Amino acid sequence: MTRWWAQLPTGRVVCLDGADRAALAADLEVLPEDAPAIIAYSLGHPRSLPEMVGVALDTLERAAVDLFPAWLPDAAGLTRPARRGGPAARAVRMLALRLAARSPHFGPFLAELADTALCDDGDAATSRSLRRFPREVRAAGLARVLAASYGRTHTAILLEVPDGLTPPEEELLVAGAEWLAHAGGFGVWLTGAPLTAVDRLETVPVLLPYGGAHDTGGAAPWPPVDDEPTVTFPAVAGKPHPASRAEQLLETALAKCPWATGRAWNQTYQSDPLTPPIRVDLIWRAERCVVEVDGDDHRRPLKFRADRRRDVQLQLDGYAVLRFTDDQVLDDVQAVVHQIGRFIEKRRRARHRGTLEG
Repeated sequence: MTRWWAQLPTGRVVCLDGADRAALAADLEVLPEDAPAIIAYSLGHPRSLPEMVGVALDTLERAAVDLFPAWLPDAAGLTRPARRGGPAARAVRMLALRLAARSPHFGPFLAELADTALCDDGDAATSRSLRRFPREVRAAGLARVLAASYGRTHTAILLEVPDGLTPPEEELLVAGAEWLAHAGGFGVWLTGAPLTAVDRLETVPVLLPYGGAHDTGGAAPWPPVDDEPTVTFPAVAGKPHPASRAEQLLETALAKCPWATGRAWNQTYQSDPLTPPIRVDLIWRAERCVVEVDGDDHRRPLKFRADRRRDVQLQLDGYAVLRFTDDQVLDDVQAVVHQIGRFIEKRRRARHRGTLEG
C-alpha cells in the first residue's frame, strides 16, 4: 500500500500533483491504518460560496446515510426503513445519544442523522431534517461520522477540480474547500484540472506504484463511463457496498442459499508481507474462491490492468476469481448465484477428497 496517504494533512487544503482522480482511485482501495477515511467528490462549476458549501454538505450527508449503521454499530439489528416517530426511530435516537455521551459526537445532530438513516425516504428528506443545524455543526459532525464508519480518526475529501474554471470560479472552489477544512477539520485534497488563478495552496507531488496521470499504457481510447456518481466512498469491511445495487442484490439472493455460508464481503487480502494488499468484493476463504462484481469503471485502462494484476496474484495463491458485471447481476441474479453455487460446491467436494481442484 502507498504510505503517503497517511502523511497528507487534514484540516487544510492542498493540491495533489502527478495523478488524476482515476489513477488515485486505483490506489485507494487499501489504505494504511493511520490514513484518514477518504471520500472522493466531484462537482460542477461553483456559482456561489453558500451554494457550493450547501451542496457539499447535502452530498456528504447522503454518503453518511448510505453508510449507516457502520458509524452506529449498536443499531445494526434495527430494520430499515422504519416509521418516523415509531419505536425503532425512538430507539435509534437513544442509541445515538448514548454514543455521543461517550465520544466527541454532538448528540442532537447524531440523533437526527441516525433517525434519518433508519427512516430514510430520499434525498429531499435527508436535507430537510438536517439543514436546521448550523453548517459548521453539520460539517464537524459529518467529518466524525464518516471517519467512524471506517474506524478512522479523520476524514479527507478528494475533491476533483473541473476543467475550464474561470478565475472567479477557482477562487470560489478554493474558498469552499478552505471552509470545509476549517469548519469540519476535513483534509481537502484537490485533484483534476490545475489551478491557474489561485496560488496560495501547497502542492504535494504524487508518486503512484502503477502509473500516473492519464496513463493508458498505449491502449486505444476506451468508451467514457456515463452517470459517474458525484460522491464515491470505500466499502465497509463485511458488508456489500451501500452504493452498489448489484452487490446489494447479490447479497440478498445469497442470504437465501444454505450453501453460501462462509462468504465475506469487501475483505483485505494479502499473499505475504512483501506483496501489496488488495480488497476483494466477495470471498470464500475455505473454498479459495473470490467473486468480483465489476461496474463500468472497470473498463478503464488503469482499473482494467489493476484487475489483471489482482487476478494473477490471487490465482498464484490458489484462488479462483469469478468476475461478473453489474449488468449480469442486475439482469439475472439467479443465474449468477447458480454459477457461483456450482463452483463453491465443486470446491467443497474437492476439499473433502483432499485436493483443491482449479
